[in-house]
Amino acid sequence: MSINKVILIGNVGIDPNIRYVEKRPVADFTLATTERAFKTTSGVEVPERTEWHRLVMWDGAAEVAEKYIRKGTKLYVEGKLRTRTWTDKNAISHRTTEVLVENFEILSRPQQ
Repeated sequence: MSINKVILIGNVGIDPNIRYVEKRPVADFTLATTERAFKTTSGVEVPERTEWHRLVMWDGAAEVAEKYIRKGTKLYVEGKLRTRTWTDKNAISHRTTEVLVENFEILSRPQQ
């Protein structure tokens, strides 16, 4: 048995980019998760650390993202990891790992 499950709570880094693939809406954007700074028991200072995650939403979720999610929105996200590869027009190979969002909740929206 194996499980591919990701749960994240973080802040949206950029407004969602919306495009259409065979008439299906797809949104992609980044989410930042931050671990607070702390001091170990031996007194070593460990600085704050931010990780950036690329999120992908399809269909109805993409439509919600287009309407309501903006840079700074705090999200709860459940999904699975997907890695894809492609070759650009200059014959350079690229590889990225994304979170394919299956469920999400908007926890707060940025102040206008």
